[in-house]
Amino acid sequence: MTAQLSYTHGTSGMALLGDTIGANLDRAVAAWPDREALVDVPSGRRWTYTQFAADVDELAYALLASGVAKGDRVGIWAVNCPEWVLVQYATARIGAIMVNINPAYRTHEVEYVLNQAGISLLFASVSHKTSDYRAMVEQVRGKCPRLRETVYIGDPGWETLIARGTPVPYEELSCDDPINIQYTSGTTGFPKGATLSHHNILNNGYFVGEMIAYGEQDRVCIPVPFYHCFGMVMGNLAATSHGACMVIPAPSFDPKATLEAVQQERCTSLYGVPTMFIAELNLPDFASYDLSSLRTGIMAGSPCPVEVMKRVVAEMHMAEVSICYGMTETSPVSLQTRREDDLEHRTSTVGRVLPHIEVKIVDPATGVTQPRGTAGELCTRGYSVMLGYWNEPEKTAEAVDAGRWMHTGDLATMREDGYVEIVGRIKDMIIRGGENIYPREIEEFLYAHPKIADVQVVGVPHERYGEEVLACVIPRDVADPLTLEELRAFCDGQLAHYKIPSRLRILESFPMTVSGKVRKVELREKYAAPSA
Repeated sequence: MTAQLSYTHGTSGMALLGDTIGANLDRAVAAWPDREALVDVPSGRRWTYTQFAADVDELAYALLASGVAKGDRVGIWAVNCPEWVLVQYATARIGAIMVNINPAYRTHEVEYVLNQAGISLLFASVSHKTSDYRAMVEQVRGKCPRLRETVYIGDPGWETLIARGTPVPYEELSCDDPINIQYTSGTTGFPKGATLSHHNILNNGYFVGEMIAYGEQDRVCIPVPFYHCFGMVMGNLAATSHGACMVIPAPSFDPKATLEAVQQERCTSLYGVPTMFIAELNLPDFASYDLSSLRTGIMAGSPCPVEVMKRVVAEMHMAEVSICYGMTETSPVSLQTRREDDLEHRTSTVGRVLPHIEVKIVDPATGVTQPRGTAGELCTRGYSVMLGYWNEPEKTAEAVDAGRWMHTGDLATMREDGYVEIVGRIKDMIIRGGENIYPREIEEFLYAHPKIADVQVVGVPHERYGEEVLACVIPRDVADPLTLEELRAFCDGQLAHYKIPSRLRILESFPMTVSGKVRKVELREKYAAPSA
């Protein structure tokens, strides 16, 4: 009998949305005019759906009056704030392409994005933490000939812009028009601009929300950055396509502010990467917060340790929490756990395919679909696959093959029940003396050690074996850190000898991307030498 192949597709009785983002917002306003759409906890500002749509239109008219036309690129370089959301929906209204710029970018990086995307108008924060955005824009302005105007959020320039607008009819748009460029955080070279349409991101937000049963009664706490798909698609678009409320707890992630927002606004859903949930659970006064309003949420970005998931379900009341897997190039989610899934499926897998999407697992060398249970590269196809990398057809062809399959670069296996396990990045896989080692497996085991608060496993060079296993550990108690001997004794008899870490680094924190992913490449580079 032929083995079942690692291919599955999301059959569904629910149709894809054919709307543009603006038309979908109009539907929400008509259905729920007086329900809250957006709450900014730091400033106390609130919008009903009617008020939100009115402010979106006001900004859209101002952009048109400022010479922004369909297809023009409008940049946003800002931390989470209501204006970010208004820019997202206003640009969609008029068919301008919003370009998300990572708030952590420095002058060299922002200059590249401004020029590569051809941004004509830029919205920016004035400053945040150590970033003086105004000073950085001044440094690069002369090197960015397409940039006509910069509007600073929270500055009089915003009101000046708004004052220009007069109501005019909107140009008709297609749901397949490009609407958003998101620069993927490449570990080498310059980032690439994944170009996404109304159809891509509206449908993805809608179906992610469907999987966790969003309705107009839901209030979604969004501490993840808007500049990333997690915030603006899975957060904002999932909310507005269901009449739910978007709640902004803080400009950037703050565990205390997040739990305060959940408590104050009676949020029903909370988002985060595992490191965010770990930070919240580890607050000294965690038990004092009333989180009883929560029922669901999304954890994504990296695998969730079993012990963390147990606490999220039991202590944060998130019995229906969902794990999502995706990437910017696929709008982003391809796989998601369901409300009724058990703990094992929520921690060992990243769910099963979403409606209207296909996934398969192939041999990275031959492209042949693997039997179920065999590791290979995860590929995905469907409405969610990006239009391409902005002005980079060669790089697009490297990622999206002739059959329109997006190659993710992730190693995965598909179970008999169609659920998918991510076993690592192709580039993160450690090869020690010919043995393939997947860091996720070792990390999952080490989370159970009582002295370990968080751990990342990477491969570093070794003269004899090619690579050896390094465990980077954040201890629970800095006064009583883990020793290599204790670590190895804990693994002895539990892991194959070649998987047991031969090196240990005790760290206070991990290098992170703004979206909360650990930069393993930086750990590898920093601690490559044995003495490092």
